[in-house]
Amino acid sequence: MKKSIFPKISLRPDVTDYFKSVFLNKELLEAVGHQEAECRFHKLLTCLSHPPSYTCVRASTHLAPLEDIRHKLGEELEKQMCSSSAEVSLQILPHPCIPDVLLLPVDGPRPVKQLSSEVVVGAQCGTAVLRGAHVFAPGIVASPKYMKAGDVVSVLSDLEGKCTRGAFSFQGKRVFVGNGVAEMDRSSIFCTYEPVRGIGVRMTEPFYRSPSFYGVLPSLVFLQNLPSVVVGHVLGPRPGERILDMCAAPGGKTCHIAALMGDQGEVVALDRIRNKIERIHQNAQMLHLRCIKAYCFNSTQAVSSDPAQETEGPPFPPESFDRVLLDAPCSGLGQRPNMASTWSLKEICSYQPLQRKLFHAAVRLLKKGGVLVYSTCTVTLAENEEQVAWALDAFPCLTLQPQEPHIGAEGMLGAGLSPEQLCLLQRFSPELSWDQTDSTTPLPCRADRDTIGFFIAKFLKN
Repeated sequence: MKKSIFPKISLRPDVTDYFKSVFLNKELLEAVGHQEAECRFHKLLTCLSHPPSYTCVRASTHLAPLEDIRHKLGEELEKQMCSSSAEVSLQILPHPCIPDVLLLPVDGPRPVKQLSSEVVVGAQCGTAVLRGAHVFAPGIVASPKYMKAGDVVSVLSDLEGKCTRGAFSFQGKRVFVGNGVAEMDRSSIFCTYEPVRGIGVRMTEPFYRSPSFYGVLPSLVFLQNLPSVVVGHVLGPRPGERILDMCAAPGGKTCHIAALMGDQGEVVALDRIRNKIERIHQNAQMLHLRCIKAYCFNSTQAVSSDPAQETEGPPFPPESFDRVLLDAPCSGLGQRPNMASTWSLKEICSYQPLQRKLFHAAVRLLKKGGVLVYSTCTVTLAENEEQVAWALDAFPCLTLQPQEPHIGAEGMLGAGLSPEQLCLLQRFSPELSWDQTDSTTPLPCRADRDTIGFFIAKFLKN
């Protein structure tokens, strides 16, 4: 039985009710019964607040063979472990069927004793710590009044973002994530006129121990959730094609697409936020990929109405691309670990209309015979299966296609799709095997089930 050490994800009451109505929908209740549906719902709330039991890295197999990268990574991480006092055995395993993925088991939850000296960090920073990161100084919101570099401290995550920056302590809703050693004095963190950088607390006793990838083989390994790697393979890019990634930042999937094409062809990456475009450029440069062109542009307006347009960048004439990836902005409710979401129901429900606008542009930009892949990192029906049902109705030219690899579960009941259609969808549902994914299960057997919540649909434009 899996050990739960954190409370279930904390949501607003109306969001919990909405969530419950999704996972106890009429179709699902008829298929599995009330008790099983209710059980799955509570397992979901529990597993969302805990990290997956492994770290997934995508290897740059366009630059070196997987086995070479695995060997180099082992050497680098051994060095890291020699410099820390931790006694850990290091395992790096290839994924059984995805040729550019390496898996590293996470050691945890571990018995760690909370200390009286406390550093409070923002929820995002706390989440990163649970996945192996050290505490970077910008993430620190409170620390003891006289904290000096070298002090041993407990790190707590402020779940609701209510701690005032610069406070000496905080007694609100918080969760203990481990112990570490301060690398900076309090004054260096809070009393500076320049933005603070670097590691603020080096984690020595985290609840979940996994290697820190900070500065480790940046051109050869890229931290990425397993379903996000699957998306690139499902899209199936080929050398020489022209491919559009509509909502591309920070560029992990963009770079994967370019790598799968052997850097031959053109990958156009769009994102509406300018500083995120710089991240895409940085990632492409780091991974030695030259076929990526990134533009700051709103993808809902990416279709040009001028057929004679000669410019290289967006907007583009209709039917400009062989394949389109729409990894849509979404409510992100599949991310793990996530101990609290302060989002309102209105915010969570605001994504469906935006996703549909993007879908309209995607279908118009895709060539006949081209492939469109739609994905999200959320678990709602409205942003996943309901969008598929809507798209099949709104665009008669689209048909669902089988996915390769298909390592997740099928689509969820509740959107009126047929069993044949649900089989073609891929939904990563960690709650379905929450009880069977403890660390005694061999890693390759549990990796495909113990993921973030994620959804993928693949369409062909006829």
